Amino acid sequence: MTIATAKKNIINATLCLYEERESAHIAILLIEWITGFSRTDQLLNRDTVLTTDQQNNIQIGIGRLTKAEPIQYIIGKAWFMGMPFAVDSSTLIPRPETEELVTWVLADLAQQRPRILEIGTGTGCIPISLKLKQADAQLTAIDISATALATARNNALALDARIDFMQLDFLEECNWMQLDHYDIIVSNPPYIRLQEKEKMHQNVVDFEPHLALFVPDHDPLIFYRKIHSFAQQHLAKNGSIYLEINEALAAEVVSVFYNEYEVACRKDLQGKDRMVKALKK
Repeated sequence: MTIATAKKNIINATLCLYEERESAHIAILLIEWITGFSRTDQLLNRDTVLTTDQQNNIQIGIGRLTKAEPIQYIIGKAWFMGMPFAVDSSTLIPRPETEELVTWVLADLAQQRPRILEIGTGTGCIPISLKLKQADAQLTAIDISATALATARNNALALDARIDFMQLDFLEECNWMQLDHYDIIVSNPPYIRLQEKEKMHQNVVDFEPHLALFVPDHDPLIFYRKIHSFAQQHLAKNGSIYLEINEALAAEVVSVFYNEYEVACRKDLQGKDRMVKALKK
């Protein structure tokens, strides 16, 4: 089996799950992980015959892909803001719309040594990216999952970003006394209603952590309401909150903050309402 044949086999095996362009991208990532050949190397060496071990690993990879396992979990890595982040089954896979949220925060940063809290850190991609772009920022990141925090700490160590990580169930208000006061709060909290589950891609529902994805149908704004309550005592004057949201609930999220904040809703590159900023009056 040559590299070209391996790529063709991976694409053909995954076309039932993905569009052809995405299948081709997945094939490149899997081959790079197994062979060490970059995209360019793969083109230049397309007729190179893979070793027996490499061919076996390709087949194992195809088997996992056809069960809808995300390529990021197979190779243990995802890219965010141009940087590699380790991912595993305890963390969500970082997504482009979250990069847009981070870019919004960075574009607004003006003060020196801002105190920033991130709620629900997962891989740590948000606070790490903010710290690496704003070196004097003081970052605290919390998550309920000890496993996710271990991954986040490893990512911070690998990317040389100093973050204060804490394991904490944010929905339990008695835990808030462990937290300080902040100039900025940022969060990509769980916001998908369980009723939306059937419409979601199999690779998300079957493999990504439900704890970080779903909220009850009867209370889909639970995290936004808690963040609003927390901010009443823990957000500095003229402080800001940046949130990723469910596009179907944009108006509802805005209404949570509308009375006490100047609220802006922003669309992502796909034209969907996916981000909210609330500036404390």
